Amino acid sequence: MAGRYKHLLTGCLIITLTAGLVYGSPRCLPGDRALGRCTDPASEKGTCTDNVLGYCDDLPYSKTMYPNSLDHRSRGDTEFSAEYILLSVIDNLLKGECNPDLRLLGCAVLAPRCEKNKIVKPCRKICEMLKKNCLPAFDAIDMAWPYFLDCDRFFASDEEGCHDPLEKLRANIEEIPDDSLPPMPNTFIDFSHHSYAQMVSILKKTAGKCSHIAKTYNIGRSFEGKDLIVIEFSTKPGQHEQLKPEFRYIGNMHGNEVVGRELLIYLAQYLCSEYLLGNPRIQELINTTRIHLFPSMNPDGYELASEEGAGYNGWTNGRMTSQNIDLNRNFPDLTSEVHKIMKVRSARVDHLPIPETYSWDRAAPETKAVMKWMRNIPFVLSGSLHGGDLVVSYPYDFSKHPLEEKMFSPTPDEKVFTMLAKTYVASHPKMSDQETERCGGNFVKKGGIINGAEWYSFSGGMSDFSYLHTNCFELTLELGCDKFPTVDELYTAWKDNKESLLSFVEMVHRGIKGVVKDEHGNPIKNARISVKGIRHDIMTAEDGDYWRLLIPGVYIISAEAFGYSKVTKKITLPAKMTKAGRVDFVLKRVEVNNRRFNKVIPQDIYDRLDPLDSYDPHARQGQEGEDDEQSQDREKPWWWSYFSILGHNRPMWLLKNN
Repeated sequence: MAGRYKHLLTGCLIITLTAGLVYGSPRCLPGDRALGRCTDPASEKGTCTDNVLGYCDDLPYSKTMYPNSLDHRSRGDTEFSAEYILLSVIDNLLKGECNPDLRLLGCAVLAPRCEKNKIVKPCRKICEMLKKNCLPAFDAIDMAWPYFLDCDRFFASDEEGCHDPLEKLRANIEEIPDDSLPPMPNTFIDFSHHSYAQMVSILKKTAGKCSHIAKTYNIGRSFEGKDLIVIEFSTKPGQHEQLKPEFRYIGNMHGNEVVGRELLIYLAQYLCSEYLLGNPRIQELINTTRIHLFPSMNPDGYELASEEGAGYNGWTNGRMTSQNIDLNRNFPDLTSEVHKIMKVRSARVDHLPIPETYSWDRAAPETKAVMKWMRNIPFVLSGSLHGGDLVVSYPYDFSKHPLEEKMFSPTPDEKVFTMLAKTYVASHPKMSDQETERCGGNFVKKGGIINGAEWYSFSGGMSDFSYLHTNCFELTLELGCDKFPTVDELYTAWKDNKESLLSFVEMVHRGIKGVVKDEHGNPIKNARISVKGIRHDIMTAEDGDYWRLLIPGVYIISAEAFGYSKVTKKITLPAKMTKAGRVDFVLKRVEVNNRRFNKVIPQDIYDRLDPLDSYDPHARQGQEGEDDEQSQDREKPWWWSYFSILGHNRPMWLLKNN
C-alpha cells in the first residue's frame, strides 16, 4: 500500500506516518453538512480514478472518485481516516460476523462507484438489511452503529439509481429449494474458556438474538473498572412482573474458580436457543420466571488467574479481587448477631439491617454492587457457583459457637435448604454417585450436601447475608475439585450440571405465593408473611407480592403490616405439588394505638443512615497515578485501543454514550 501501512492477521494495524496530517474523522463532521457548514463533495467537480484502496480492492467495480461522500479529498485522506481503520479491523472486532458484507458496504461509501465522472451511491435496501442483521454484533461490543453507514444519508433508493456493493458475493450463491434444506440444528455452544471481552460479547449477542426475552444490564463496576454484567431472561426483560419469582445464579466469586463462570455463559446461550427452537420446558421456565445470570462477580481476579492458563493455576492465585479481598468474607456478618439474639423470643432474626460496626471502607466495590442488587430485586432463590470440591452447602456458614470450626448450625429453614440442596445433587451424575474415592467422595454419607458451618465455619459469607438481610435463600454449589480445568473438560462439566442447573431454577416455584392488599385493592409493600413454627419471615415486594419457599405439609400462614389487621390462614401443600400455591391476603386498616406491632416496623428497615443507599455501584473506583486522559481512556470500551494511532482524532462517534 505504497509503504503506508501493513495489516497483520492478528487484527493490529501498524501505520508509518509520512509528512502530513492524520485524519481521525472527516473534515466535515457528521451532521455538519446538513447544517450547511460544509461544501457538498458531490457538487465539486471530480473525475473517475482507479480504486487502489487495499481493503476495498474486491469491490465489484474499479473506478472511484474524490472527494467522496465523507469529504475525503484524496486516497491519503481515506487511508488515514478512522472510518478506514474501522473497516480494516472490523472482521477482528466482530469475530468474523457480518463480514465481508459489512466491509464492502463501508467501502462503497469510502470508495464510491464512479460512472461518467459521477458518484453512484450504494443501495439503501442493502444497508437496511445489513443493519438489521448486524446491529446486535455491534451492541455486543458496546459500539455504536458507524455514522457513515447511515442508510438514509449515504445510500440511495432504486428509483434514484443505486448499485449493489455485494453483487460479487451473490454471483456464486446457488439457490437451494426449501424442501432440501437440512433440519434446524440443535443449540450450538462453544465449550471453551472466555476472556472478559469474549464473555461480554457472547452475553450481548445472546441478548440481541433473543431480545424479546433477554436483556443484559450492569449492576456496577469492579475495582479495575470492568462492568459487572448480568443477562436476564423473562417475558418482559427489564421489569419485575407481579407474582413472577426472581431467580439468580452468581459465578466466579473467586476469580480462579471458573467452571461456574463458563457454565453460566453456556446456560445463557442454551436458554436463548432452546426457547427459539420451541423447547417446551425452557419456554415454560422463562414464561413463568425471571432468571438472572451473573457469570463473573470477580472479573479482575479471573484475569489474574487466566494468566497462568487452564490446568496450571494455583489454588489461590486470582481467588481475591485486585484489592486482595476475598469477596466471600467481605459481606456484613449478620450470622453472629442472630446467634446472639436467638434466645430472645421477641427479637427479629430476619431482614436484619447492616450493623454500624461494618467497615464500609473495607467493602469491595463488587460486594457493595451485589448488596445493592439484592436490595433492588426481590430475589427468591439463588445459587452461588464455586470450585474446589463437589458438594452443595447451605446456610449457616458461620458456626453458632464462634470457637467451633465444624459445628452443625442450621437455619430455621433447615428442611427447605436440604430439599433445595438434594434437588441439585439428584440430577448430577457425579454428586449422586456413591463412590467414596471420587472428588467429593467424603460427602457421600451425607448425600452430597452439607451445612456450611459443619463443613468449615467462616463469617462474612454472601449466602448467610442473603438469607438474613433479604428474602432470598442462597446455596453454594461446589462444582468440582479442579478450579481451573483445561478446555477439554468443560463439555463434561456442562453435561454433568445442565440438568441440575435447570432443576434448581424450577425449585423457585415450590411453596406458596400471593399478593397482600388493603380493602381497596391497593398492594401493601413490606407486609410480613409468617409461618408458624419457622422463625424466619418474608416481606412483600413493591407490588405487594411475595413468595415463600416451603416443603410439602400443613402450615399456619399469617400476614401483617404496620397499621393493618393481622390475617391468618391454614393451608396444605400436597407432596406431589410442583407449583407454588396461591395464598392472597386482604388486610384492614386499624388504629395504630389499639394494638402492639412488636414484629412490624413502621418504616423501611433500610432507611437508617445506611451508606448503601447513597452508594453508586457504577462509579469508577479511583486509581492513583492516573492523569485525566488515562482515566478517560480506561472508561472506554476494550476496542478503543485500536484507534490509538489517531490521538485526539479518535472516533468518538463509535461510543454509544457520546
